[in-house]
Amino acid sequence: MFSKQRTAIRNNSAESNLFSRRALIAFVGVCVLILTLIVNLYHIQVNSFQSYQTRADGNRIKIIPIAPNRGVIFDRNGVILAENKPIHSLELVSEKIKDLQVTVDKISRLIELTTDEKERFFKSVKAQRRFKSIALKTRLSTEEVAIISVNLHHLPGVAIEARLKRFYPYGASLTHVLGYVGRINAREQKKISDDHRKAIYIATRDIGKIGIEKYYEQLLHGNPGYQEVEVNSRGRIFRVLKRVLPEHGQDLYLNIDIRIQQVAYDQLAGRRGSVVALDPNNGAVLAMVSSPSYDPNLFVHGISTKAYKKLLSEDKPLINRSTRGAYPPASTIKQIMALAALEEKIITEHTSINDPGYYKLPNVKRKFRDYASRSHGKVDIYKALMKSCDTYFYDVAHRLGINKISEFMFRFGFGEYTGIDIHEEKKAVMPSRDWKRARYNQPWHVGDTINVGIGQGYWTATPLQLAKSVAIIANNGKIFTPQILGASQGEKGLLQIPADDNMPIVLSNKHHWRIVQQGMWQVVNQRGGTAYNVFKGAHYQSAGKTGTAQVIGMAEDVKYDASKINERHRDNAMYVGYAPFDNPEIAIAVAIENAGGGGSNAAPIARAVLDVYLAKKIGNKLGSTFATNSQQGSRAQ
Repeated sequence: MFSKQRTAIRNNSAESNLFSRRALIAFVGVCVLILTLIVNLYHIQVNSFQSYQTRADGNRIKIIPIAPNRGVIFDRNGVILAENKPIHSLELVSEKIKDLQVTVDKISRLIELTTDEKERFFKSVKAQRRFKSIALKTRLSTEEVAIISVNLHHLPGVAIEARLKRFYPYGASLTHVLGYVGRINAREQKKISDDHRKAIYIATRDIGKIGIEKYYEQLLHGNPGYQEVEVNSRGRIFRVLKRVLPEHGQDLYLNIDIRIQQVAYDQLAGRRGSVVALDPNNGAVLAMVSSPSYDPNLFVHGISTKAYKKLLSEDKPLINRSTRGAYPPASTIKQIMALAALEEKIITEHTSINDPGYYKLPNVKRKFRDYASRSHGKVDIYKALMKSCDTYFYDVAHRLGINKISEFMFRFGFGEYTGIDIHEEKKAVMPSRDWKRARYNQPWHVGDTINVGIGQGYWTATPLQLAKSVAIIANNGKIFTPQILGASQGEKGLLQIPADDNMPIVLSNKHHWRIVQQGMWQVVNQRGGTAYNVFKGAHYQSAGKTGTAQVIGMAEDVKYDASKINERHRDNAMYVGYAPFDNPEIAIAVAIENAGGGGSNAAPIARAVLDVYLAKKIGNKLGSTFATNSQQGSRAQ
């Protein structure tokens, strides 16, 4: 029994020691845990304070980019050609919507959505990031805004946004000059990223697609701003913390005179063709019309498939005929052929030939017919230009040869880009021996040269090239690059664009200029001239040259009869000219497809344009207009 009692005492002592050890271990453990907690708290609240605060602010504070207003475009007299108008659009953020299709179906039961609008939206969803809003329908009517507004609580992730959208008040008459803006596509987005301009376009949806809108995109676009806002747990803004205004794009003042632009457009109504008018003293593009055209506003909001298919018609309204229409220049280049012959001493002012109504090469049976199919009798350079005598220029071309012809014509800009400030331009063709060998792998023939002598055969030119060539004639060889932009106005004030003059054409005898100018004067002002009846009674004197361009070849013995030829195969009507004769202010080129004679069809359009431009100079001159706008600080947004 005593032995059992001692054993019990030893057990109590062991238990006491064990408890003490355990208690110590537990205490140490608790201390370690508390120390760990303190260290972590210190790390979170002191060392990592900035990081966690940034993350917390990220949930509470948002940076919203603000798109800049696009620069407004004016004509030379301050008339608005392209502006920004407020619209309401229906926007969806896919990140906040569980099922896009269901939401779109709900909306379509409230307002009308076209198939094109739905397809365009779902296509954009795939290309855009989920957190960016995408327009389902633009240009909501007042009624549609009201209907959607009262149903927004049923449509999470849907909002009505007020935005500025591009608007072109003159519609189709200026499309091929101004171009248009449209939604940034995937290819353009990639180019923006490659050019490191992503930050500039972060809030922008539209970009210039063609014309001035594309060429001067960087001037027109501006720089974005942003606002720093505080949001609640649902993402709704309840306070603006900071706002940095965007820098609007520069306003552009074009050399275009909307008065004569409209006259030219109205004159071409229902026809296929072009009118280009330049200031020969500086290359300013006063008017540039291509017909048929289309309303650029259709593309701003997203053109429907049906509407776009209409633009793919045989008349090709999408093509800028002024810069990309390649036409045989026909007789509108005879004054330059005459100038080349004078320079090469092939002819003199007094050289004359006998015109039997046709031209024959030595030992060749084929006859090259004159357009009149009758004799002009004795013809010198003046009569050749006034009557547009083909026979005279067949002989000139034969004696010059294609090498000298092509070299001389290259100096006038044929077969080359003019350098105009839009991207849509074509070189057309100034044929040569090398060109034909490269293009057709064929040698050059004498007959080819004969055809080139009257602006036919392989030779093609754009209306812009023709206008530039006659401007060179008007100012005795001075060459200016055609320029649509006259000045720009931004935060730093007005910047006028200087004329881009090039190396002039210097002739061996300055009198040669006057000879061809006088011949062109007779075309318009002397009885019997091919444009005399059209310009009779004008309050100014001008000079010009008519042309009738053959579209298809005809057999030597076949007489041209328009009524028996497919309309698309009939002759083109051409005209070039300038006015006033002694102090040129405007040079013009007109090309009308399949219209027939240039004197009866193209020259009247030129007369209508010149009449308006030279009538009464209403409106300010280019420089004074810009100065007035600059002083007043006027901006139309």
